This record gives sequence, structure tokens and C-alpha cells, in this order.
Amino acid sequence: MIITDTHTHLYSEAFDDDRYDMITRAIEAGVSRFFIPAIDSTYTERMLQLEADFPEHMFLMTGLHPTHVKANFKTELQHVEHMLAKRQFYAIGEIGIDLYWDTSTLAIQQEAFRYQIQLAKKHRLPIVIHCREAFDEVFEVLESEKSDDLFGIFHCFTGNAAQAQQALSYNMKLGIGGVVTFKNGKIDQFLNEIPLEAIVLETDAPYLSPTPYRGKRNESVYILRVLEKLSELYSRSQEEIASITTANSKQIFGV
Repeated sequence: MIITDTHTHLYSEAFDDDRYDMITRAIEAGVSRFFIPAIDSTYTERMLQLEADFPEHMFLMTGLHPTHVKANFKTELQHVEHMLAKRQFYAIGEIGIDLYWDTSTLAIQQEAFRYQIQLAKKHRLPIVIHCREAFDEVFEVLESEKSDDLFGIFHCFTGNAAQAQQALSYNMKLGIGGVVTFKNGKIDQFLNEIPLEAIVLETDAPYLSPTPYRGKRNESVYILRVLEKLSELYSRSQEEIASITTANSKQIFGV
């Protein structure tokens, strides 16, 4: 059984004490494909080292995270372009809009989001969207950029059924992680109405640990809890869920 974690920050400082052991635990449990989203230029070297340490398992993205869209965001976007010119990446991500921490940067978040969508189209890459308290704002940008060459993943999807359908209308798949195991997560109430072919698995490690690890550091191996929950919701075997969601990840990332 091959399980794909489509979104995990394995370079995070949270793993500095046991990164090798933590990743090895996941690989031994069948989680053998890890897609690594970018945050900003300060993490680039850590990401490249991660790939060097586990070359058969790590697939890197490049991009500027919306919470890191600051006054210097144009310099950061130049770094993204520079990296795209240098080597292969599998997506532009994570990108989007986050109004939880700071609403004052909305305008430049929108500008950075739109610019990176256009970069993705230019390089024929998927996008991986971060959306926090900003569904309307994210959908507004996606609507204006809607086209056949816009596609990707709506990471850590936490919206309602109508928002799920709207996300799918933009050629997005839904990234489902620990939230689906939360008692108040709500997406478990309608998720089985969404075709499995529209879903990928993720952890967002070290964040958003699934039940029963909620409140503790998340790890990629905990994606097994997400797999169990989806098996229950869809009344399909864990092997089937793993196989279909891995196939979906290959469709998006091309690998």
C-alpha cells in the first residue's frame, strides 16, 4: 500500500531533534511520497537538504505563503521565479490568502496570489492553495483566473459542501487532513458526497494533528488516522482509499 502525503512541512524546526527517525517511521508505515510546500526564501536551503537526504521520497514545491506576504513580497516572488528557472518543482505552493492573522495585507496577498497563479500557468504547474477565513477572497481570484490550465489542490479544506463544489469547479482537488477526524470539523458530514477521485490526503505536519493526537506535534505517519476516517466515511477499504488518492496525487503533480 502506497500512501501519499500531499502536504507536509518536514523541514520545520519542530522536527530538528528527530527528523530522520520521524520520516523513517512514516516510510516504514507505507507513507512513501511526501510533497513539500514552500513558505518563503528562508526555508529554501532546508527544503533542498531534505530532498538530498531522501531523494526518492521528497517532491518540492516553490512559492510564497500568504502569511509571509510582507513589504518585501516582490523580492520573495523574484526568488520563486529564480528557483523555477534553476530546477524542477512539482507545484507552486502553498499560496493563497490568510485573513486570520492579518487583514491589513489583503491587497498584497491578492497580488501575490494572482501573480503566482500566473507563474504556475506559465510553467504548467499545479497550485496548492492556503485559505484561512478567506473563501470569498480566494474564490474571487480563482474566478478571475479560471481556465483549462488552472488546476491544483485546495489544501486543508475546511469549508462547507457548497464551497467544496465551488473549489472543484476550478479544477481543484480537496486536500483532506486531520480536520476530518475532529468532532467539530464538520467536513465529515458531507465529504462522502464528494467523489474520491476529487480528494488527496495530507497532514500539514507539524500542524493539525488528527484525533487522538490533537494538540500534539503532527507527523506524516499520522496520515494513517486520516486514511482510517475516510475508509469509514466512504465504506471503502484503506487500501482502496490509499490507491485512489495516490493516483489523484499523480494526476495533479505529474509524478
